Amino acid sequence: MVDLIIVIFLLIVAISIFLTIKKKKAVFLSLPVFVIVSFVFVKIALVPAPLLETVKFIFSLQ
Repeated sequence: MVDLIIVIFLLIVAISIFLTIKKKKAVFLSLPVFVIVSFVFVKIALVPAPLLETVKFIFSLQ
């Protein structure tokens, strides 16, 4: 499962780099950032604990 997610992320990065070079617009480089941030938000939302406690726990890890 993790390998599939990495492959999908790499595919999105490759497509965005290709579109950036082809269309000459740097806005396509923000696509992988938005995908990774949204993935993190989805993973945090899937935790069965309350959202505020989950965020506090994540930021308290050292």
